[in-house]
Amino acid sequence: MICETTDFTYPLLADVYYPIVDTGAYGNTKKTWVLDRTISCFFNPAGRLTKEDINSENKIEIDSLLIGRVRNDLAKGSNDSYSFTNIIVTNVRDNSGQSIYNEPAGIRKNNPTIFEIASLNPIVGPFGKTEYFKVLMRRSENQAADL
Repeated sequence: MICETTDFTYPLLADVYYPIVDTGAYGNTKKTWVLDRTISCFFNPAGRLTKEDINSENKIEIDSLLIGRVRNDLAKGSNDSYSFTNIIVTNVRDNSGQSIYNEPAGIRKNNPTIFEIASLNPIVGPFGKTEYFKVLMRRSENQAADL
């Protein structure tokens, strides 16, 4: 397992999981999530800029989007490449190991929140080299995943 080091531009750590997908006799799929690596990163709540201006529904909304940056392409695992729907990130923590985003209730109460990738875009610098990847992560609706 790869574990990146933190610095002032990437002060946080997070765990990246990819699935082993098994298909049953009737076509049902089961994903077994496997820890691939620990990455250095930086994430913050995405804030107001990611919200819709007009919403016709009356409902309570919780900020469930994080925006940030990572050094390397998360779609490329240690052994293979994966689509966005087959990547989860969890256990976002500071450099002292303290988990930052935890579930307050439910099956994962007091455990790290599971996030899915919503977008992953390379940011190219003025000299034509990819400097980092901008990531938008969404809290997974399925917090019951076996990790």
